[in-house]
Amino acid sequence: MPSIDWFIVGEIIYVLIVICVCLRIIYETRSSTKTLAYLLLTIFIPVAGIILYFSIGINYRNKSMYSKKLVRDQKLQERLKIQIFKSSFDALHSVGDYGLVYKGLAHMILKDMMSPLTTNNAVKILINGEQTFKEILLAINEAQNHIHLEYYTFENDYIGNTIKDALIRKAKEGVEVRFIYDHFGSRSIRGKFSKELEEAGVKIYPFHKITFLLLANRLNYRNHRKIIVIDGHTSFVGGINVADRYTNDESRGEKVYWRDTHVCIKGPGSFYLQYIFLCDWNFCSPDKLQPEQRFFSELPVSDGGSLVQIVSSGPDSSSPSILYTLLKAIGTAKEEILITTPYFIPGESLMDALIIASLSGISVKLLVPYISDSKFVNAAAHSYYDDLLNAGVRIFRYKKGFIHAKTVVCDSKLAIIGTANMDQRSFDLNFEVMSLMLDPKVAEELRDVFNSDLKHAEEIDAYQWEHRAKWRKFMEKSARMISPLL
Repeated sequence: MPSIDWFIVGEIIYVLIVICVCLRIIYETRSSTKTLAYLLLTIFIPVAGIILYFSIGINYRNKSMYSKKLVRDQKLQERLKIQIFKSSFDALHSVGDYGLVYKGLAHMILKDMMSPLTTNNAVKILINGEQTFKEILLAINEAQNHIHLEYYTFENDYIGNTIKDALIRKAKEGVEVRFIYDHFGSRSIRGKFSKELEEAGVKIYPFHKITFLLLANRLNYRNHRKIIVIDGHTSFVGGINVADRYTNDESRGEKVYWRDTHVCIKGPGSFYLQYIFLCDWNFCSPDKLQPEQRFFSELPVSDGGSLVQIVSSGPDSSSPSILYTLLKAIGTAKEEILITTPYFIPGESLMDALIIASLSGISVKLLVPYISDSKFVNAAAHSYYDDLLNAGVRIFRYKKGFIHAKTVVCDSKLAIIGTANMDQRSFDLNFEVMSLMLDPKVAEELRDVFNSDLKHAEEIDAYQWEHRAKWRKFMEKSARMISPLL
């Protein structure tokens, strides 16, 4: 009887596994570029390619892994839907002709995720941690009923402990304090820090606790949101995490200047941020919350305040809502588009939108860091600049320090401030959120901030960029090949 050649058997089994994985990739992955990237990994990198795909490649967008439903009664949901649509379009019509230009954008967000367009909001743009943390601490000190926090990065450093002490003080006063943190991004507060909060009465939970068996997958799906909601009517959202590096305090050894933007919203614009928090809380905490009236409190604001609409997305979304919102906003612009982002790996649809806008005569300006905190991401981003420059997009690289803001201004009418970068991770994998302010005053203020940042930036010369070293182009294009996996 001939002996079995186990090596050949193993090869056959492995080939069958590769075929099955390739079929799954083709069936499960929506993006053709991602499909090709995962297929190349699986076929040409034995074993490791398959492991990488199952670690970061599985699309959870169509899986019931998360639930955002707070209201289970179907009839009540329908009544709320009708009320939200009516109030949103009443708000849009109340601001005149300039508001009607964005009717399609507001309708898309409403239909996609039932996020209302709210009016009579007081909006305050906050620059850097110096302004932001001061306003946050003031709002925490004024809290009467509850404080809800949700952060990607919350560090065990000076500013982190300052906010921790304020939360403990309010919890001892009887204010309900709830805190969600990303288990990967806020790993420095997992031990003693979080225990001190718990012992003081703060309810604190990681959004997605990392365990060994699920390590890679849960690292991949990160809660990148930065949300604070106080008493249901005052909220904060934007790019600023809780960490000393955002304060630019040289006395504490901060050497790199961090430029970032946050926003404080007072009024009904806070309601959907509260809704997001409650959904996330019910996912990660055994202490389930219901949408009680006290979580959605009215705060009197003078007539003529800002129109605010909130957009969120993540593996719990039926569609990439933030990407769709950006595409629609760019497509609606008539004169000018100003974008600030620390990471620019846009994908085909966003690239096409920016190129079309520029070729149509719209002034498109992109502000990015001169030096990124990731050389690989930096190289991948550079590979996209050629096509943009050829289409007339002006690209500026910030040199004063590291620019971490995520903002968009369209026609000095629409201002966007959020947590999402211009990359595939933010659009597809991370839990993100951003605020849209339809208000000429707010948009003009954010435009002034953009122009002020340009004073510390260097514009890329299209001719010089085109004639940079060939080896550099090769490295950048190589990085771009796997940029859909970043």
